[in-house]
Amino acid sequence: MKELRIVSPATVANVSCGFDVLGFCLDNIGDEMVIRTTDKKGIHITKIEGYDLPFEAEKNVAGVSALAMLEDAQIDHGFEIEIYKKIKPGSGIGSSSASAVGSVFAMNELLGRPYNKTELTNFAMKGEALASQCEHADNIAPAIFGGFTLVKSVAPLDILQLPTPENLYAVILHPQIEIKTAEARAILPKTVPLKDAITQWSNVGSLVHALHTNDYNLLSKSLTDVVVEPYRSRLIPHFNAVRQSALEHGALGVGISGSGPSIFSLCHGNEKAEQVVVALKKLYAETAIPFEIYCSKINTQGIKII
Repeated sequence: MKELRIVSPATVANVSCGFDVLGFCLDNIGDEMVIRTTDKKGIHITKIEGYDLPFEAEKNVAGVSALAMLEDAQIDHGFEIEIYKKIKPGSGIGSSSASAVGSVFAMNELLGRPYNKTELTNFAMKGEALASQCEHADNIAPAIFGGFTLVKSVAPLDILQLPTPENLYAVILHPQIEIKTAEARAILPKTVPLKDAITQWSNVGSLVHALHTNDYNLLSKSLTDVVVEPYRSRLIPHFNAVRQSALEHGALGVGISGSGPSIFSLCHGNEKAEQVVVALKKLYAETAIPFEIYCSKINTQGIKII
């Protein structure tokens, strides 16, 4: 096997209370990539469609993660990468992580799977750091492992795969504005009041328990962020109106996807999710901001070969 075409999925990070540690994988939004072996050593990005991204491997997140893996593998050939970018950069649904994951996943398959999922996550984090100026895995892990994941530790890297309730759906509203991850991190406070920290880790614990027990009611009560959302929501036009409308139409909870501007709503069942879609379309159509909206079951497989 000399060539693979893969779909690298969009993801939601933070999941309200789980800043930098929780994430889940989306099912019908993703980048396509083609990776092939070549006798020419190194990483060579030969084609990019969809968005204007750098072809230099050391300046492209897919290239940086691929270079990290190539250095470790110490092989006598190289790889060519084609990127068909469908996740808008700066959308808040893991555009950079999809690129970073796609290259190393496909390279690993072409090499006969010498690396496990945690090792692939570690390589992909090098690419993600190019986009966000720090290594974090809350988007990368769910793209590789599928479903819900929790980053137990970054050093050493330890990823926990969490159960996904069978009938859980996500609605993603993507206002067509751009929020850079690095800028969204810069506005966050350096310290957190103890009472807020207690609330936050209580919500993380109960959310993990809700996933293990398929407790949709507890899941709903856990999707509260008192640490990050109060700051980042100011960057997203009409965020509070979106949250109120989604909850009124049956959403379990609403939060900022990654660093924004996308907003996620988790819903119990497709029928509820479609009701939220209709409500949010109506609400945001009354604004002057272009938007896209997606409805997705949680993707428990993660990245896949076409």
